[in-house]
Amino acid sequence: MLARPSIQRLLLTALSVLLVMVSASIHEFGHAFAAHRLGDDTAKRAGRLTLNPLAHLDPFGSIFLPMIMAMAGGPVFAFAKPVPYNPRNLRNMQRDEVLVALAGPATNLLQAAVGAMACRLVWSRMTLDIVTGGAAYWIYTTLSTYVYVNCSLAFFNLIPLPPLDGSSIVSPLLRGEARRRYYVVQHYSLPILMALLYLVPMMLPIDPLGAYLDVTAGALADLLLGWV
Repeated sequence: MLARPSIQRLLLTALSVLLVMVSASIHEFGHAFAAHRLGDDTAKRAGRLTLNPLAHLDPFGSIFLPMIMAMAGGPVFAFAKPVPYNPRNLRNMQRDEVLVALAGPATNLLQAAVGAMACRLVWSRMTLDIVTGGAAYWIYTTLSTYVYVNCSLAFFNLIPLPPLDGSSIVSPLLRGEARRRYYVVQHYSLPILMALLYLVPMMLPIDPLGAYLDVTAGALADLLLGWV
């Protein structure tokens, strides 16, 4: 008989998924805000220049995927519905496409920094209550999870495969044959992501995506929180 997950494990899973939903919504707002500031109002007209999560969340990418990741005990990451924008409306299309793409991960890093500052403040003021499992323990846990979630979202989205932001950062920088070959790889982006997420760790004694997030998102979160 399988053991039932502990109440604490379920609460932490629900907490992680909720924080991912909030963080991913702010991530998408970052894209919409950057595009609007750089000359394109497509996202605004589509109702995406908002912090309302309902405008941004994708059922699979924003809810089920992070839930699976949280239940598996690994890094929690996700993606939301891509923000629509017309690059032809941007003031400097080649430069501004990259800036719009970078705006999403940048908002996650900003959220992580703010969360880490709040986390350190709570630790300095409520250490005993945190250590003894009082109410401050859940405040500290929420803030530290928020930091890890946002670091994971930032670096996961920098992977250069659609629908992730890394593809929009790399593509405008390529020319000629390199760009053509990259477009060919993009056609297989979803199978590649699924293989990295599930097949490779199951079939081989390595987890390349987990290792990548450990040395990037995990290391940055530990540094921000003062855990190193």
